[in-house]
Amino acid sequence: MRFAEPWWLLGAGAALGVAALLVWGGFLLVRAIRAFGEPGRIGSLVTHSAGKRRAAKGVLVVFATALAFVAMAQPQYGRGTRLIPATNLDVVIALDYSKSMYARDIAPSRIARAKAEVARLIQGLPGARFAAVAFAGEPIGFPLTSDGMAIAQFFRQIEPNDMPVGGTAISRALNRANELLTRDPKASEHRRVIVLITDGEDLEGNPVNVAKTIGDGGTTIHVVQIGGRTPEPVPEVDQTGAVTGHRRDDKGEPLMTQLSSEGEEQLVSIAKAAGETVVRSERGATGIDVLARQLSQMMEAELSEKVETMYADVYFYPLGLAMLLLVLDTFVGQAKRRKVVRSLVAEPPKRTSRMRKEPLEHA
Repeated sequence: MRFAEPWWLLGAGAALGVAALLVWGGFLLVRAIRAFGEPGRIGSLVTHSAGKRRAAKGVLVVFATALAFVAMAQPQYGRGTRLIPATNLDVVIALDYSKSMYARDIAPSRIARAKAEVARLIQGLPGARFAAVAFAGEPIGFPLTSDGMAIAQFFRQIEPNDMPVGGTAISRALNRANELLTRDPKASEHRRVIVLITDGEDLEGNPVNVAKTIGDGGTTIHVVQIGGRTPEPVPEVDQTGAVTGHRRDDKGEPLMTQLSSEGEEQLVSIAKAAGETVVRSERGATGIDVLARQLSQMMEAELSEKVETMYADVYFYPLGLAMLLLVLDTFVGQAKRRKVVRSLVAEPPKRTSRMRKEPLEHA
């Protein structure tokens, strides 16, 4: 047994208030009788003492009040269990394909390691649906599918050199990822997650505002920050994947990639705006494996199949009993019903036929 609205049980104390008022009324009645005269003589003038009946009516009202508040607390009892199916998880992986992802501070390179760990993330979340966004200056999307291996293959067959526009447009990538979720008719019923994997900052749009809008829509964003503030040269990679040297600027100096303090703060703000945190690469790892464990634990704990106890409402029992007590109260009078005794009155004599025949005498 449980109560759906247990706070209403505090109102049952009102029954004690009703009882106190009834007792106080009885006290005032006794005091009024004593003020009127000697109680013994007044009692001899009364045909019936209503004290017991008043007490009985008071008890009925008090219990009816208490039962009414118990009914308002909505008592319930467990009548069985039901199986709640597992909640589906929809994950959009937005992977940075800017040329700085060719950097080799993470072996064999940032992009190669990220692809491999994304594939392991997909394998570690059986039952989830995945979509993909590969982005640099412009995003390329792959819609939600239950075939996780198709997503892994999508990432494997693209290289940073294949991206039509260079740069790191995080705002556009987040908008594209959100579009893939909102356009899918089933996604609104699922738990939605965007995984942003990048080594840079967005210098074009306002990704924090975009992330807040996405978070307000019920989608969370996990950010995996690859690389850090230590400068790292960017290799020059040809179409065959071979390193031919280092990329250089207009002055012939090697191009270096590093995340500024503003860029790192931007990534943290993106994650916080959508309810999650940043996972940073450490000790030659990308941090994607850490995120994979977090998502796996979430599926096992929050989104897994559960057994729930079902409860049936039984408020009508105390409510019906309260109504019955109030009905009984109306039928209980303060005095016994008196028997009606017809007074004996002499009936007038009936006129006989002889009397009708005699003529009336006149004076």
